[in-house]
Amino acid sequence: MAMSDFDYVLPPELIAQEPLADRSGSRLLVVNRQSGDVAHRRFTDLPHLLRPGDLLVMNDSRVLPARLVGRRTTGGEVEMLLLRELEGRRWECLTRPFRKLRIGEIVEFAAKSLDDKSIASAKVIEKFGEGLATVELDTQLASHPESFGRVPLPPYIHRTLDDDERYQTVYAHDPGSAAAPTAGLHFTNPMLEDLRTSGVECAFVTLHVGLDTFRPVTTENAEDHIIHSEWCRVPEATALAIGAARQRKSKVIAVGTTAARTLETWGANSRERAEEGFSGMTSIYITPGYEWNVVDAMLTNFHLPKSSLLLMMSSFAGREKLFEAYRQAIERRYRFFSFGDAMFVE
Repeated sequence: MAMSDFDYVLPPELIAQEPLADRSGSRLLVVNRQSGDVAHRRFTDLPHLLRPGDLLVMNDSRVLPARLVGRRTTGGEVEMLLLRELEGRRWECLTRPFRKLRIGEIVEFAAKSLDDKSIASAKVIEKFGEGLATVELDTQLASHPESFGRVPLPPYIHRTLDDDERYQTVYAHDPGSAAAPTAGLHFTNPMLEDLRTSGVECAFVTLHVGLDTFRPVTTENAEDHIIHSEWCRVPEATALAIGAARQRKSKVIAVGTTAARTLETWGANSRERAEEGFSGMTSIYITPGYEWNVVDAMLTNFHLPKSSLLLMMSSFAGREKLFEAYRQAIERRYRFFSFGDAMFVE
């Protein structure tokens, strides 16, 4: 399967650089994966596309304030991006500049608020290749990272946010992600309440999104790509809600590719224990030809060319139908990627 078949040209000005003032003010491109029909709606039309009894499954992972900018004792600036929590207060992180940092060196970080004169620090424990290091946070930084760090934004966004909460879903609960599950950014609390009032049910899974989500597939053949691993969880309550939706013949709708990956991982691991939850690492790699087990419909944003997520959506919608939808979205000047518009594939 050639990755060149999953490429497209996107005018740079269509990459949304900031969120809309109103979370739910985005457009919604609706694709029927059976007929290929495409409709152009507003995100606020979503309740009219769902039926009482349908189950929305959302990823409640919260983005860590993982981007830290500090100073070495020499005065030089250091940027650290916390990637994975290890034992104690130790973290695996990306550092820049990398070569100048010495093992045992202390990097200090000032609090974000000008009214807060606190200083926290991290000690370099080990260095690896490609900018990776192990650092040990002091007690203050480990306990209150939000006072010193910012949420890391994707590499294609070149502006800073006035409010980091705009890169969190309104239902974000469990800290652990390096990137937001962006399909959920469109929801507001009033809209979720309206959905529940109309009979649509909501359930939650957790998948802590890693930075690899932004990395393109670099192999010429899709099958040669090695997918990244991420930790995920399906609570027992969500497993039971899915079982109940199945019994009443209602749809299970994944809000985002992270929720979809989690549900399909659970489906593969719990075929004979469908009422049980699941937690563990997933490296599920969904490409065209995959047989979907759990997800009936999906709400998602638009995805980068030659990405594993575009392969996944091609598997779900069909490549030709998906690329026709993308062609229309570009023609109609939809906003793309994390802060962009949404797509509903049913």
